[in-house]
Amino acid sequence: MAFSELLERAGGVGRFQTLQVLTLLLPSVFLPSQMLLDNFSAATPGHRCWAHMLDNGSEVPTNLTPEALLVISIPLGPDHEPHQCRRFRHPQWHLLDPNATATNWSEAATELCVDGWVYDRSTFTSTIVTEWDLVCGHQGLKSLGQAGFLTGVLLGFFIWGFFSCRFGRTPMLSWSCLLVAVANTSAIFAPSFLIYCGLRCLCAFGLSGITLTSTILMVEWTTTQRHALSMTILGCTYCIGQIVLGGLAFALRDWRALHLATSAPYFAFFLICWWLPESARWLIVTGKPDRALQELQKVARINGHKDARKTLTIEVLMSSIEEEVASAKACQSLLDLFRVRILRGRSCCLLLVNFSVMMSYTGLVYDLQNLGGNIFFLQVLFGTMDFLGRAANNFLLKFFGRRVTLVSSLALAGLCILANMLVPQDFQSLRVVFAVLGKGCLGICLTCFSVYKSELFPTSLRMTADGFLQSVGRLGAVLGQLIRMTRQVVPLLPTLSYGATPIISSLFVLLFLPETRGLPLPDTIQDLENQGSAPARSNQREVVIRESTWF
Repeated sequence: MAFSELLERAGGVGRFQTLQVLTLLLPSVFLPSQMLLDNFSAATPGHRCWAHMLDNGSEVPTNLTPEALLVISIPLGPDHEPHQCRRFRHPQWHLLDPNATATNWSEAATELCVDGWVYDRSTFTSTIVTEWDLVCGHQGLKSLGQAGFLTGVLLGFFIWGFFSCRFGRTPMLSWSCLLVAVANTSAIFAPSFLIYCGLRCLCAFGLSGITLTSTILMVEWTTTQRHALSMTILGCTYCIGQIVLGGLAFALRDWRALHLATSAPYFAFFLICWWLPESARWLIVTGKPDRALQELQKVARINGHKDARKTLTIEVLMSSIEEEVASAKACQSLLDLFRVRILRGRSCCLLLVNFSVMMSYTGLVYDLQNLGGNIFFLQVLFGTMDFLGRAANNFLLKFFGRRVTLVSSLALAGLCILANMLVPQDFQSLRVVFAVLGKGCLGICLTCFSVYKSELFPTSLRMTADGFLQSVGRLGAVLGQLIRMTRQVVPLLPTLSYGATPIISSLFVLLFLPETRGLPLPDTIQDLENQGSAPARSNQREVVIRESTWF
């Protein structure tokens, strides 16, 4: 590949790639804090109706205990606990009789919580649920707000993919960081839930840009042998972010403080990311060879390659990229993902994989409260298991390849999720074990997928394909949230959906996608076609043998 040779002339992988990875990890470590913020800022605490005699200090009889006042003011719910959404119209004094049955009350004797609710603030001092009373008849607004957030992510991947192909990777990364900082900080001051949801949607839109551009920049400035390791490091950073979120949420029990702590760093990231060089691959295929040469020489200087000005000249660059530029001009449309024969099958298969993985992944990570137990510990446990799975990803990709790793992790994730259908609710620990194992396998899927998809598309379409795939994946995440809302009507539907779709998608990967381990990153459609030739297959083994584990 021509660009691979140019990158080797710029020092290959050296000090620049190390600094670039460290810079890109800074905004990435806070991404899970933004994506999973609703697990804590939108947590639903225990609640009951506000009652005059129980909660109005001037009306409380001095001869009755709080427990007795609760009995005569709030009826028992289906779980034999104080009802969360109804109260007695008038105090039921007869219930203080030892022979009275507390569950013997009629619907006519009760009313809705017309005066508001009283919340249990022992775990969270404040959440958006307590801020805008998103309980009882309004509890569906919480799930719709989360679906709106994921819709912003969906739109972001598609639009940022287009912007990055048009205006470059580095500027879009910096502006995405600024958008996240401004939108999520402004959400603290939102006067209504509707405005809050709009600002969170803007924040989600910016998060898509960070995820997309940081991944592509890392891939396009790294040699083929280091792609898997780079994506593994990035994936492990996301896991560390999940653990950090658990610690921050434990320390900051107020939703506004948590929002500020996870958003303010992005103001600094906006300034830091401007030093990153633009992708030379993108500059070449968009017809900007002079600037591409400047960026390559800059990278060479950082890597300590002193002879870069002699070995990297405009004549060398133009003679090397003639084929790539011609191919890029002939193939730059989203429709080419389905119009070009070699890309059609890959695109359809990867769409199904990303859709199923994101639907199952978000179904698990947004469901911490329903698993029971300490929600902060569960967040840390999920992040730790995810970290272990992603840390093993480089080993798995090196020895088993992309396709086998993705197929096996998809199938295992689906089986772990389906196994929870057979575990009774009383076996909480076992249910947590299966959920954590499923989460770990899905973490492997996501890291493997980020490596695999970059190697299946040429440079001229890589960003467009990535944005489109991510958009469809986020559509799966939105659908997963909507499916979760059906649990009250069809309890098994969410679990069945989250478990079956990864297993089905694993079969498509096994049948229709090629193995790309050891193959150079393709720059053109011709490169993809050459990969299937006999010489390319014979050279694959030689490339793999030369791989190094140093970064």
